[in-house]
Amino acid sequence: MGSIPKKKVAVVAVGGNSLIKDGKHKSIPDQYDAAVESMKHIAGMIEAGWEVVITHGNGPQVGFILRRAELALSELHMVALDYCGADTQGAIGYMFQRALYNEFRARGLQKLAATVVTQTLVDRNDQAFKNPSKPIGSFMDEATAKQRKAQDGWAVVEDAGRGWRRVVPSPLPQRIIEQPAIDSLIKAGYVVISVGGGGIPVIEDEHGDLVGVEAVIDKDFGASILSSGIGADLFLITTAVERVALHYNKPQQVWLDRMTADEARRYLAEGHFAKGSMEPKIRAILQYMERGGKEALITDPANIERALQGKTGTRIVP
Repeated sequence: MGSIPKKKVAVVAVGGNSLIKDGKHKSIPDQYDAAVESMKHIAGMIEAGWEVVITHGNGPQVGFILRRAELALSELHMVALDYCGADTQGAIGYMFQRALYNEFRARGLQKLAATVVTQTLVDRNDQAFKNPSKPIGSFMDEATAKQRKAQDGWAVVEDAGRGWRRVVPSPLPQRIIEQPAIDSLIKAGYVVISVGGGGIPVIEDEHGDLVGVEAVIDKDFGASILSSGIGADLFLITTAVERVALHYNKPQQVWLDRMTADEARRYLAEGHFAKGSMEPKIRAILQYMERGGKEALITDPANIERALQGKTGTRIVP
């Protein structure tokens, strides 16, 4: 008897913004509808024979939790950022689990999804802790910002003339604490939802105990560390565009079907990828490649299946 071929494992990173179609569709039922849409395409991937681990962003959702806490300050306690991360991992994980359960049932697939509340270790001496840079929460006027700085020790900045905002550190992820559990679940045939929002940032204290910190981890870097750690065959990042472009939104724009890691490095150095959008995705993919990654793909959720067949998307190879 021939041995059964091992199923390929893919990490699929879904953006937190992809759950919010536009300013008018922010409610939880709206987010669930968007999740159903994305999970349909991921179920198609699973039906085609992939084992899948889903990671997701949580930026807008963390913002909503912080805003609710601010509005309720006269009655309730503030919610620390690591707990906001845990809350969103649970809520978004539940959306994905329910959407996948129903989709698998419709397709007659014997599959089940499970969410792992995931902690991500960062270095307590990471320079990011000295230079908070990631804006979070609502806009404030200058007086409120200075009051929060004095009372709560917040770092605050003036944000492009739109008001003041709190900024927090964005340290680099080192290790996914629950990786062995994630690995076991994949091997047992579960679809795993994990490393939500890049993971809940934790540091090791002098005794080696884990302590949650007020920080935000880049979700793409979190997914990259996970992809390397579990030896994923494919690292797929979904975003707002079908493919990556050079000279994006300019008259000489060129869509890319494929690039090598060296080409991606060159385009990055030439400044083709915007800081807040495509740049971190490309950097995360390059990090995965440097750690022995085999293949990466960038496309929008609706085109996942077509991109896997080589019909669209941007493929990055070593």
